[in-house]
Amino acid sequence: MIHFKSAIQNLKLLIKNSQRWVYFLIVPLAVLVFTFDFSGAATGAKHYTELQFAPVPEVKLPKYERFVLNNGMAVYLMEDHDLPLVSGQVLVRTGERLEPTQKVGLADLVGTVMRTGGTKQHSPSQLNQILEQRAASVEAGIGATSGNVGFNALSEDVEMVFGLFAEVMRSPAFAQDQLDLAKTQVGGGIARRNDNAGEITGREFQKLIYGSSSPYARTVEYATLTPISRQDVSNFYEQYFHPNNVILGIVGDFDSQKMRSLIQAKFGDWQKTANSPPQLPAVSQAKSGGVFLVNKPDLTQSYVRIGHLGGKLDSPDYAALEVLNGVLNGFGGRLFNEVRSRQGLAYSVSGAWSPRYDYPGVFIAGGQTRSDATVPFIKAIRTEIQRLQTEKVKPAELAYAKDTVLNSFVFNFQDPSQTLSRLMRYEYYGYPADFIFRYRRGVEATTIDDIQRVAKQYLLPEKSVTLVVGNAAAIQQSLSQLTEPVTPIDITIVLPKR
Repeated sequence: MIHFKSAIQNLKLLIKNSQRWVYFLIVPLAVLVFTFDFSGAATGAKHYTELQFAPVPEVKLPKYERFVLNNGMAVYLMEDHDLPLVSGQVLVRTGERLEPTQKVGLADLVGTVMRTGGTKQHSPSQLNQILEQRAASVEAGIGATSGNVGFNALSEDVEMVFGLFAEVMRSPAFAQDQLDLAKTQVGGGIARRNDNAGEITGREFQKLIYGSSSPYARTVEYATLTPISRQDVSNFYEQYFHPNNVILGIVGDFDSQKMRSLIQAKFGDWQKTANSPPQLPAVSQAKSGGVFLVNKPDLTQSYVRIGHLGGKLDSPDYAALEVLNGVLNGFGGRLFNEVRSRQGLAYSVSGAWSPRYDYPGVFIAGGQTRSDATVPFIKAIRTEIQRLQTEKVKPAELAYAKDTVLNSFVFNFQDPSQTLSRLMRYEYYGYPADFIFRYRRGVEATTIDDIQRVAKQYLLPEKSVTLVVGNAAAIQQSLSQLTEPVTPIDITIVLPKR
């Protein structure tokens, strides 16, 4: 009993002392509560629309040098010592648009087998082994309007890797077995090209705009692939790969003086030719107006493209058209807000004026929607395009669009290699080196009236073609609600002759 009573007394004492500690804690807190000005704290939190940010800083080009070898090869050098890496690329004045009509696919094969076929000094397996041992790469390819050969290497290996890069450029072997393999792979791509509805949509829309035989829309077929020979590959290479048809750019951890010597040693004796610049193919819109349908019975949704032939990047209104894109496109744009969010008609929706450097691009809008919503989706997009022409955008829309464009502008210069690539492209297509800065000033100067003016001048609803890829049984009847006739498109793959 004595121990129990003692325990009770100790417990009471503990509670009493605890109450004192609570007192010392509670009183200061109460004083804080009653004296603190919570009105100031409440008003300190701002809505995200009230946040203020510093303006996007001016972009400055890193230091670089440009020179031309005696054989006409233009060279850009840009040192960057942040990492022990060096990368380089060449732009070659060639492209798929210059290949013969009866041998579509030739340029792609040249670009592929330049690398995979080895060189006259190293077999394909030797080339691969040397590069793999040094975690380096040399790659080549030819696209629609240019050829590209590039390399990546550690600084300590740059002399060796650059030598292999020069071999690929100057003395590709075009091994027959590698050409045969590349042709087989391209043939496999032909066989699978109708598996993806998105790819069908992009491909067939290009044909409607440029024409199925245009170099900017034609596709490789078995009939054009099969007759391509090693001699054809070699002839195409010889026609376009010479030093006065090339721009070389190198960026990374190197000494410019030593790099100059290395370039001179590997390319200085490459003989230039007197070939005249190739004549670029003419461009005109193939189809004007109309609705076109590709039947894909396996689809439960429709892929839609609406658009017409556009323009080039050197348009004086390019900057204003980019701001117009911002009004129309993106998460805060009219298409997303109206067609997707308010009307609920789209899984995805977008629209943009998409120019090219040296030939007309396209204006394109569209997206994906339910089969039963195909016609309302098309009508909703058309309405938003026309509304840009008939109603002036609101100041808040203009400000949002300009901020979107300008805030994304800085991502063009995240690292020196991006900047160097841009400088090379400008020279390749004949644009001024400060083109991107003129563009920025144009975006900043764009007004509400400019948006309506370019919408009226450049958006051409009456010339727009509409392409639908989807389940014809589910949407054919509803498409008849549109005023234009519906024309079916046959995408059957023509098999090779046996």
